[in-house]
Amino acid sequence: MYSARTLARRFLSPVQNQTCLTSTSLSTRSFVATSVLLLRERLRFDKKSYDDSWNPQRARPAPLRRLRLRGPFTQIAENLADQLSVQERTAVIVQELGKVQVQTREPEFDSFLHDVVAALNKSLETSKDAAPIVESLHRAFLERGLSGLQGQIKYAYYGFLASRRFTKLNLQDQAKLADLRYPAEWYPATRKLQRTIHLHVGPTNSGKTYHALQRLEQAKSGIYAGPLRLLAHEVYTRLNARGKLCNLITGDERQFVEGDVSMSSCTVEMVPTNLTVDVAVIDEIQMIGHEERGWAWTEAVMGLRAKELHLCGEERTVPLIKELAAAMGDDLRIHHYKRLSPLKTMSSSLRGDLNNLRKGDCVVAFSKVNIHRLKEDIERTTRKRVAVIYGSLPPEIRAQQAALFNDQTNDYDILVASDAIGMGLNLLGRSIKRIIFSTTMKFNGRTDGPIETSQIKQIAGRAGRYRTAAQAAETSKDESSSPDTRVPKMTPDVSPAQTLGLVTTLDRGGLSIIQRAMTEQADPIMSAGIFPPDNILIRFAAYFPPSTPFSYILVRLHNTSLLHPRFHLCILKDHLKIADAIEPVRNLTVSDRIIFCASPASLRDNDDPMIPVLRALAECVASNSGGGILDIKGFNLELLEMEVTIGSRIFLERLEALHKALVLYLWLSYRFAGVFNTQAMAFYIKTLVEDKIQQVLSQESSKAGRTTQRKSASTKIKRHSVVNKDLYPENADNESLSRGKTDQELSNTGFETQIDLLRAMKYGSIRSESSMRSRFDLVASLRGLETAQEPVEAVAAQLPQGLS
Repeated sequence: MYSARTLARRFLSPVQNQTCLTSTSLSTRSFVATSVLLLRERLRFDKKSYDDSWNPQRARPAPLRRLRLRGPFTQIAENLADQLSVQERTAVIVQELGKVQVQTREPEFDSFLHDVVAALNKSLETSKDAAPIVESLHRAFLERGLSGLQGQIKYAYYGFLASRRFTKLNLQDQAKLADLRYPAEWYPATRKLQRTIHLHVGPTNSGKTYHALQRLEQAKSGIYAGPLRLLAHEVYTRLNARGKLCNLITGDERQFVEGDVSMSSCTVEMVPTNLTVDVAVIDEIQMIGHEERGWAWTEAVMGLRAKELHLCGEERTVPLIKELAAAMGDDLRIHHYKRLSPLKTMSSSLRGDLNNLRKGDCVVAFSKVNIHRLKEDIERTTRKRVAVIYGSLPPEIRAQQAALFNDQTNDYDILVASDAIGMGLNLLGRSIKRIIFSTTMKFNGRTDGPIETSQIKQIAGRAGRYRTAAQAAETSKDESSSPDTRVPKMTPDVSPAQTLGLVTTLDRGGLSIIQRAMTEQADPIMSAGIFPPDNILIRFAAYFPPSTPFSYILVRLHNTSLLHPRFHLCILKDHLKIADAIEPVRNLTVSDRIIFCASPASLRDNDDPMIPVLRALAECVASNSGGGILDIKGFNLELLEMEVTIGSRIFLERLEALHKALVLYLWLSYRFAGVFNTQAMAFYIKTLVEDKIQQVLSQESSKAGRTTQRKSASTKIKRHSVVNKDLYPENADNESLSRGKTDQELSNTGFETQIDLLRAMKYGSIRSESSMRSRFDLVASLRGLETAQEPVEAVAAQLPQGLS
């Protein structure tokens, strides 16, 4: 925590802090300098004498709160914005407006900017009847800092141009398109069905999802929709193991089972609304109120053509679902559940002593930096190995880390995780005996704020699962005669011993907050998220000239939309960043830009390493060529050749960024199959990156000092998400195909590096004029020579001249 005086002392001189400024944008530096000078003036001290003469009791115009720093200048600037008075904010806004750039700096923009500055100056003279542009600039500045201010002035300028271009009739037509009050009418085929909605509500670990899945198993056809790919895959695996043929459909992976398939397991965003089924299950229905992803749950609830629709989630969704069911004309039946195992909040914290941690504990933190710091501190203090789970880890690595923690035969005794464990994933919570919150504050995008009651309850509910991993193992032994022994049951046996779950905090400060939250009722969800359908976006964009930024079109549609009180428009956080990132790319259609904006490319700032990859992929779509994974700039494949260095977080972050880029490529390969045509190779590289990430995490844990040889639980994980089995020869072992080459294996292939091997695979598949099967056979033979039992000479003979 830092006071404004400390900030001024630390950041007043750019010369003294040049190392801190090198990674900061000029506008942010300028803003911090200006803000600190204003704060210094308010505190009435000068640079020479404030150390000796500054008196904290001295009167000042307005009180200053203490500021929390969360990283470099970007966060400091956002915190400073809240500290400035209206006059001081106006001075900063006027200074920053002169640095704003638009696509074409035309005379109209200079004139518009002059009028805005005049309005701002006028607002200082009188507090009455401030122009709307003044209020919007102040609001954007307070809510989103400098980036919000710059974006707001750009959108205001394009709105100014549009107001001169559009006729009254044009504006009326746009208003009709932006009327989003009745989203149920977007699915007329579904409205013709008489559906029965079963709402299963209860706390975590109450069996609500289990009962819904039981009904799905009994149906002839059905769909499961979950919030995570791992959840979708878990249901996919278990249904197939029980003889219910089921396909897997997620954004970046499709697995289709041979035979008469009538079941699908998918992520909520991929729910098919054009199929009619007997039963559909939508998990974590409380996500319908999420400010970013809520639209997907609303679309699934309103659009799924299912005779029976089972919704599973929290009690606070009941009032909203009642209203939605009545609006759709569906019959609603509510099923209430109680927790199957007891959950208790401890009367004391761990008092900050990591030695009080014990086997089965899960320490919860809310930032990647804190997770790694806690992992290192725990391993150094307790000499116990720690598994980690957080959102930016690939799902496969999260599953492996969870398996290490769940395995009772190894020494991964403690789990350090983010709130990712709260999303109803049994795989991540079977062995958690005690949830320990390291903090009760979470960064919300701008500042630290208290964790919501509903989130505390959901995370805490992971403790004391009704059935632990050990119990599952015993059950599988007892059921060795059953044909589906490879897969544990979706729910506990009828009467296992209950497991007490405990909840506490690491330090004393937050324990009372956790205790109070565990006894409170969470606020009900008041509205469902929606997002304008693609056809409305396309028709709305047709009113604007081609040079109009697509991000402005999105903002204008959102600002002019007419909504029912029971719905809210999901925010455009990533949509706007992606739209601006690919704006320079020409020859992209509106449909192309809509697809890119919906892609899983989460951008943090203007320097995000994903931006060059995103633009390169957009260039491929615009030119309809050059979509080979090895031909696209931005994929840092050289990381695969680097040695793993212990404790290198930068190396781990680069691997995670590469994995995200590969996921984006795979996601786009299903939408632009003719452009991104090296999907199999992308899957293969993705598994190499996952192996590398797992290697980094394992080596970090080895610092705990354990010397005994231990069995790795990761070898027990089936690498299910690598590639479709249909693409590879029947005699090839999938596990060997999914892993990368060791140095010895590489030397046997005749290639010096993994990248050389990848290039050989790429050129070989392009040269082949035979069927797709032979191309994948070539890839498979290169991936697993020992498995395919082919000599090196036979493989080399399949390669193009010059590579063999």
